[in-house]
Amino acid sequence: MRNSNFESLGIGSDILQVIDQLQFKKPTEIQQKVIPPILAGESVIGQSRTGSGKTHSFLLPLFQQLDSTKQEVQFVITAPTRELATQLYEEVKKVISYAGKDGVWSSKLLIGGTDKQKMIDKLKTPPHIVVGTPGRILDMVKSEALSIYSANSFVVDEADLMLDLGFIQEVDQLLVRAKSDIQILVFSATIPEKLQHFFKKYLENPTYVKIEEHFSPETMEHRFIALKHRDKGELIKGISNTIQPYLALIFANGKKEADSLVDQLLSEGLNVGIIHGGLAPRERKRVLKEIQNLRYEYVVCTDLASRGIDIKGVSHVINADLPKEEEFYIHRVGRTARAGLEGTAISLYTEEDLPLIEKLEKKGLQISYVDINNGEFVEAKPWNTRKLRKNTTTNLENEAWKQVRKVKKVKPGYKKKMKKEQENIKRRLGNKKYKKK
Repeated sequence: MRNSNFESLGIGSDILQVIDQLQFKKPTEIQQKVIPPILAGESVIGQSRTGSGKTHSFLLPLFQQLDSTKQEVQFVITAPTRELATQLYEEVKKVISYAGKDGVWSSKLLIGGTDKQKMIDKLKTPPHIVVGTPGRILDMVKSEALSIYSANSFVVDEADLMLDLGFIQEVDQLLVRAKSDIQILVFSATIPEKLQHFFKKYLENPTYVKIEEHFSPETMEHRFIALKHRDKGELIKGISNTIQPYLALIFANGKKEADSLVDQLLSEGLNVGIIHGGLAPRERKRVLKEIQNLRYEYVVCTDLASRGIDIKGVSHVINADLPKEEEFYIHRVGRTARAGLEGTAISLYTEEDLPLIEKLEKKGLQISYVDINNGEFVEAKPWNTRKLRKNTTTNLENEAWKQVRKVKKVKPGYKKKMKKEQENIKRRLGNKKYKKK
C-alpha cells in the first residue's frame, strides 16, 4: 500500500485519503520525525530547509486531531507574509477538499489588505482553523471578533523570517491570549540565537528536530562563473541565451541592487519582473499573479522570495550576488529542483565570495566552474587555482634553497650571490616540471 509509511507514523484513514490525492509516495525526513510527536501533543521545533515538506509535516497531524463536533478555533497557523499565509491557506483548503470535508471543516484566512468589517462579519461563526499574519489575527482578537483560547495548537511558520520582520512580538501577544498548555509548533529554515528567548518563554521541553542540510537534491547542478571585470547584465544575458529557462529567479543582495539589475536586464531585452519587500502589498500581489500566469521568464528578487514566497515551476536560480552565509545559499537554491524536478543553480562570483565558496565545498557541495563561450557553458579553472599556484611556488622556493651551496666562510656580497643561485635552480626546476607536463 502506497501510504503504509504514513500509516506507520500514526496517520489515520481520512488523512491517508488526502495523502493519496496529494500523490505523496513516502514521508520526507522532516515529516517522518515530527508527525509522531505532534500527534502525541508535544511542542516541536522543526528545522529544515525550504522545500523539505515542512508544511504538510504539521498540517497532516493537526487535521487528524480536528474535532468537527466542536464549532470553535482548534488550531492557529501564523506566517510572516501575506503571500505565505495565502499559500498555507490554499494548502488547508486542499486538505479539506481531498478529505471530502467541505462544509464540515471550516477555515478562515486573516491577512491585511482586506476589508476589516467584512472579516469581522465572517467570524461570527468561529472557524476550526485560522491561518494568517500575526498582526491581523491579533487585530481580530483585540476587536473581540475572534477568540483563540479554545485552540489546542499554535503554529509559527518561517520563524526566522518572523523574527527578521519584527512580527515575533505579535506572536508573543497572541500566545498570552492562548491556553497556557497550548501545543506550539515552530518551523524554520534557521534558528537564530534571538529566537532562544522566545523558546524559553513558551516551550517547555520541546522536541527539537533538525534535518542536516544535504544542500540540494541530486537532481540539481551548481555552476559557478567568475564575474571578473564584466557587467552583470551582459553576463546574465549570455547565460539566458544558453539556458532558455522555464522560469528563472535571479537573486540580488538588496532592494537597490535588485532595482538596478532589473533596469540592466530590461535594456538587454530580457522579459523580467521584480519582487522584493519594498513593493507595496497590492503591487507584490499583482506581480506574483503575473509570475504564476507565466508573464515573465525571469524574476529578479531578494531573499524575501527565497523563504516567504512559494513560486512554482522554477527551473533555474541565478545568483547575481552570492549571499554572505551558507544558509541563504541553501534557501535560494531550494526554490528549484522541487517535487522531483530537475534544476540548475548558477552563481556569479568575485574574489570577495571565496570564503563562502570554500565553506560550501567543505560541506560537500559539488560545484562545476564554468564560463560562457559562443552560447555554451565551457569548463573554467576553479576559484582556488591562484592559491594552488602560490603553494607550488613556495614548494619550488624551498626545494631550490635546499640545493644552494652553503659557504662556511662568509665573503662580501654572499647573500646576493646565494639568492642568484637560488633563482637559477628554481628556474631549472620549474622548466623540468613544465617539460614533464
